[in-house]
Amino acid sequence: MTNTPNSPATVVISYGRQILIETAEGDLLRALARGRKLQVVCGDRVNWQTQKDGTHVIESIEPRHGLLMRHDVRLGKRLLAANVDRLLVVLAAEPAPDLSLLDCYLVAAESLGIEAALVFNKVDLLDGQTRTRIEANLKPYTELNYPLYWTSASSKAGIAPINAALGGHCGVLVGQSGVGKSSLINALVPDHAPRTQTLSVAAGTGRHTTTATRLYHLPDHSGQVIDSPGVRDFRIWAMPAQEFMHGFREFREYLGLCKFNNCLHISEPECPIRDAVADGRIDQRRYDSYCRLLEQVTQAPSH
Repeated sequence: MTNTPNSPATVVISYGRQILIETAEGDLLRALARGRKLQVVCGDRVNWQTQKDGTHVIESIEPRHGLLMRHDVRLGKRLLAANVDRLLVVLAAEPAPDLSLLDCYLVAAESLGIEAALVFNKVDLLDGQTRTRIEANLKPYTELNYPLYWTSASSKAGIAPINAALGGHCGVLVGQSGVGKSSLINALVPDHAPRTQTLSVAAGTGRHTTTATRLYHLPDHSGQVIDSPGVRDFRIWAMPAQEFMHGFREFREYLGLCKFNNCLHISEPECPIRDAVADGRIDQRRYDSYCRLLEQVTQAPSH
């Protein structure tokens, strides 16, 4: 026997079968998924019921968008978060930006229909010459209309524009280890530390505090940000070659114009994309990144 179904709730912590939901009234409740096939992740909107014994059970998941995932050697795809509509790729001078990884994130965002932006953190540590060099390296991305935010989590410089970009949206910060993602979340969520403790106690994650994916509300509930440890070792999942190449914005105006319908733009003759690379209309480094990633993506297991 169950009680009357409740209004949909949001999953704010997901760690295995340890799930914490937030009701429309703001209450935090531990919940269990109905059966092992119901794969619930942070950010999901779920329908739930309270059992006669007081247990809260997730019965179904509302339709999703922006289902962020990554390649997993064992599983093929591992779901990280749901209903994401902003992907913020965090960079810094140290460690040096891995632009191939950046391209990987951007292709993932394009494939999932998620708006992507670049966030260059620790800007207070840059001298003028270094900033000029970095701006030149990132110019191919700004020319593709990817927003670029310059921030310092320590001084709070540039935090307001990111807050504005996340207004009314749910975002995830991704990037290399050491670029300051956690510091940025601390700056975006002023009550981050007590909120983390509250969520951890409510969810019963205990020693798994640092490995659970969490959703935080920005001030005044203007937006949300998900902190997911799963993005630290991000690898793009398997996808068809046509979908992958569409993830490179600069390719799109040339797709379908090649001599061969199945052109991969690697060595085939009469390829407008290769011609565009040769005369500088497509950035050579971005094209080289495409060539390296194409083999990984099309050969990765998809199960």
